[in-house]
Amino acid sequence: MSIAPARMIERPRRHVAAEREACVVEVTEKSPPTLFHSGEQFRLERLPVGSRIVYPPPPLKGLADVDAAIAAALDSPLGMDPLDSLLSPGMKLTIAFDDISLPLPPMREPDIRSLVIEQVLERAYRAGVEDIHLIAALALHRRMTAAELERAVGPRVFREFYPDRLYNHDAEDPDGIVHLGETGSGERVELSRRASESDLLVYVNINLVTMDGGHKSVAVGLGTYGSLKHHHTPHTMRHSRSFMDPSSSELHKSASRQGDVVEAAVPIFHIETTLNNDTFGGPLRFISKPEARWTPREQATFAAIKRTTDRMPAKLRHDLFHKQYAPYGVTGVTAGAVNPVHEVTLEHCAAQQAVQVHGQADVVTAGLPYVCPYNVNSIMNPVLVMCLGLGYFFNLYKGVPLAREGGVMIFTHPVTPEFHPVHHPSYVDFFEEVLTETRDPMEIHKRFERAYAEDEWYRHLYRTSYAYHGVHPLYMWYWGAHGLEHLGDVIFVGGDPEACRRMGFRRADTMRDALEMAEQVVGREPSVTHFHCPPLFYAEVAA
Repeated sequence: MSIAPARMIERPRRHVAAEREACVVEVTEKSPPTLFHSGEQFRLERLPVGSRIVYPPPPLKGLADVDAAIAAALDSPLGMDPLDSLLSPGMKLTIAFDDISLPLPPMREPDIRSLVIEQVLERAYRAGVEDIHLIAALALHRRMTAAELERAVGPRVFREFYPDRLYNHDAEDPDGIVHLGETGSGERVELSRRASESDLLVYVNINLVTMDGGHKSVAVGLGTYGSLKHHHTPHTMRHSRSFMDPSSSELHKSASRQGDVVEAAVPIFHIETTLNNDTFGGPLRFISKPEARWTPREQATFAAIKRTTDRMPAKLRHDLFHKQYAPYGVTGVTAGAVNPVHEVTLEHCAAQQAVQVHGQADVVTAGLPYVCPYNVNSIMNPVLVMCLGLGYFFNLYKGVPLAREGGVMIFTHPVTPEFHPVHHPSYVDFFEEVLTETRDPMEIHKRFERAYAEDEWYRHLYRTSYAYHGVHPLYMWYWGAHGLEHLGDVIFVGGDPEACRRMGFRRADTMRDALEMAEQVVGREPSVTHFHCPPLFYAEVAA
């Protein structure tokens, strides 16, 4: 069977220069206050005159006909035969898909995963395929609930397949894991038995940022601790100079080596999708705009929303924010072999998210929102706040970090010492036991990782309840290893004093106080840049 030639790639249209330049704005005496997210609340802060604000690009226009785009991708894949020609009676077909950690916040229904999966299943049925399983690719994340699975795959697919043929990946199932071999660098490769023994594995991805997708999808999503421990290490994180640029990321290089082993053992048809950054809908839509462009009506709406949320009981406010669904537009659907597919996906991501920034800053400020990949329908505990700030926000760059070496990052977040008792049991012990002894990622890795990874109680909760794997909080701390090494100080405005102290960070009551504290580290009259996120974007920083 001949391989279909790669179709011509239509490059996503970049924003015009004026729109891109408008993403970087200098604060003047006439500038309005700047919006900061602070967990489940908002803050308005006045930044010093001369500060620089980097805004996300406006949303790209979504595809006019998503179903047609999916069909075209399946019919004209890159570097592979059309999907229909790969399907036949009697074969074993497995469809794996990204878990609840993407996208953030969750998208309005229908979820793009459900639209893709339905078309794959329609083609499988026409071909006479009967042995079909669907697997949520969790890696070491918590299991998705039945309701969460239904929302991802859609009610029709859920009713037909759940629970026997639609289920969560279990990285600790001794009978459900296969050792595929090792990479040339000695990295162990383990994979879901069902996936590894399939005649065809179809992976359905949502590429929220350039860090996602590619070889990471299968090798990590359907892997085990035995696989992940080779690249989820402090050494790898410290030497990954940009998670947003896979070519500069040791994490991605390791996952790609593992991916090559997987691809040699299992035929894989990758389907990658990208979204625009239309994060807020309804009355919150104006939050995506620069404050200077808010209309009087939008200013009044924001004031009312802020008054209301500030007065709400914490639980009600929490429930309100976690019920927000984003009206994303789908900007691309690409299918076929892993490398050519992911190349197009990265271009789509860059077209939506990349902002050119000239020069680093002494101080970088950012507001941390209420959601990260690991607290969907859950609680943002202090360790996750650290990971969101230093693991994700610090790393949203290509080139060099937005903050100079020895610089300061100031975040707004309450850093509430609260933990979800079901989702994050090992986080509690990590916060109370490990961080009271050491904060050094390398020492944590050497002294504590094996005990947390192999603890039978944590393993039991991961497999039978809805808990993240026992080693997960250590991995979240490792994500911040590069930021911890690079920065001279980290300050949380409004952060809980004890939680901040436990993690080794300073805290301040106001932004003005935090900026004065930063001057103790970087000197007087520092250059200040505000990273205005969400919506999500990354900075292409030229030193």
